[in-house]
Amino acid sequence: MSQPKKTSRAPSRRDLLRSGAAVVAGAGLAPYASAKKILVPGGSELLRVGLVGCGGRGGGAAANALRADENVKLVALGDTFSDQLEGCLKNLEGQEDLQDKLDVPPERRFVGFDAYKGVIEACDVVLLATSPHFRPLHVEAAVAAGRHLFVEKPVATDAVGLRRIRKAGEEAAGKGLSLVSGLCYRYQWAKQETVERIHAGAIGEIIAMQTTYNAGGLWHRGDSPDWSRMEYQMRNWLYFTWLSGDHIAEQHIHSLDKLAWAKGSYPVKASSSGGRVQRTGEKYGNVYDHFNTVYEWADGVRGFSSCRQWTDSDTDVSDFVYGTRGSANIQRHTVKSGAWDWRYRGEGPDDMYQNEHDALFRAIRSNEPINNSEYACDSTLMAMMGRLAAYTGRTVTREQVLNSTLDLSPAQYEWGAAPDCPIAVPGVTQFV
Repeated sequence: MSQPKKTSRAPSRRDLLRSGAAVVAGAGLAPYASAKKILVPGGSELLRVGLVGCGGRGGGAAANALRADENVKLVALGDTFSDQLEGCLKNLEGQEDLQDKLDVPPERRFVGFDAYKGVIEACDVVLLATSPHFRPLHVEAAVAAGRHLFVEKPVATDAVGLRRIRKAGEEAAGKGLSLVSGLCYRYQWAKQETVERIHAGAIGEIIAMQTTYNAGGLWHRGDSPDWSRMEYQMRNWLYFTWLSGDHIAEQHIHSLDKLAWAKGSYPVKASSSGGRVQRTGEKYGNVYDHFNTVYEWADGVRGFSSCRQWTDSDTDVSDFVYGTRGSANIQRHTVKSGAWDWRYRGEGPDDMYQNEHDALFRAIRSNEPINNSEYACDSTLMAMMGRLAAYTGRTVTREQVLNSTLDLSPAQYEWGAAPDCPIAVPGVTQFV
C-alpha cells in the first residue's frame, strides 16, 4: 500500500485516496448509510408509525421518526406496562411540533406480552425499543408482516436469539424492507468522516485499539408488594442478563461497534475479567458492574476494552486507534499523523439519533432499502464474547459464541414467578 505524503496541512480524504490507500471493505460492515447526504424526505402517502417499548429510548425514537418525514403519524403504541405507555404518550403530546402527528386512540394502545402484535398490524414502520431479550421475537414478527424497522441495540441477549435475528435480517433484505440499527454513532457525520480517514490510510496500518466506557450508576425502579417477581425483573430489566445482556452489551456495545467499524472486521477471540464490586446487593440482579476485555483479530491486532457502571466515580467515553503512522481519537473526531493534525469541523446540526431516522424514511420513500442487520448482529456477538469470557473465566472464540446453545428465555411469558438468575462465577460457570 502506498503512503500519503506528509504535508504541513491535514490532507483531505481525496488526498488520501489519490495516494492509493485502500478503503477497507470489512466483513460485517454492511452499508450504514451516508446520512450527511440525506435530505428530509417528502412524499404524499401517509406512513403509519408504531412503537413497541415506551421507555425513554422508545419515546425518543418515536419523536425522531415523526420529525424525519413530512407525512407520518404515530398510530400505535405497545408496552408491557400501561403506565409506561401512557407516560410516553403524554410526553410526546407535550412536544408542540409533534401534536399533529399523533393519532393513538385507546384502541391502538396495546399492553402486555403480546402488545407487539397489535402495533405491527396497525402500522407501516415499526420502532422496536423494548428490553433487548424480546428483540428476536419482535423483529421476526415485523419482517413476516412486511414492515420497515428501526431496531434498538443490542439485538439479542444470547446466541440462540442472535441466530434468529440474523435469519430475519436476511429475510428483510429479500423482501426489500429497510432495517436501521440503533448503533447510532454510525450515523453521526463526524464519526463517519473520522472512520473514513482511518480506512483511507491516514494513520497507516492499525496495530492496536483501546476503548473505554466508564459510566455512573443507572436507574432502579424499586419494588412493590403488588408486583410479581416477573414484573419486578422486567421493570428493572437492566440488572438481569436474560433481559439486558449485561451492560457490556446494553451500553458498551456502542464502543465495541466503533472499534470493529474502524478495523473493518470483527475479532476472532476474547479474554475477559469482570465482576461486582459496587453493585453487590440483591436489587442488582445478576449483572456485573465492570468488564475488562482483550479482543484479538485474525491478523493479531488486539483491542483493549474496559467498561464499568460505578456511582460517584470518574467517567470516560473514549476510543483510540493506533497505527503505524499515527493515531485517531474516534470519540473526539481527531487524527494525528506525523507533521499534521486533523479535527472534524463540520457545519450544521449533527444529531445522530435524528440522522438515523432521516435515513430510514428516505430509504422507504426512495425505495432504496437500508439493511444494518449484519453489523448489528456482529457487534452484539462481539459484546457476548466479552460477557461470556468474563462469566466463565475462559478465552472464547467467535465461532464458539456464535454456535452457543445457551438460551436465556424463560419457560413462559406470564406474570408470576421469574427466571432464576444466578450470578456468574469465573471458573465455576460453564460455557454452554
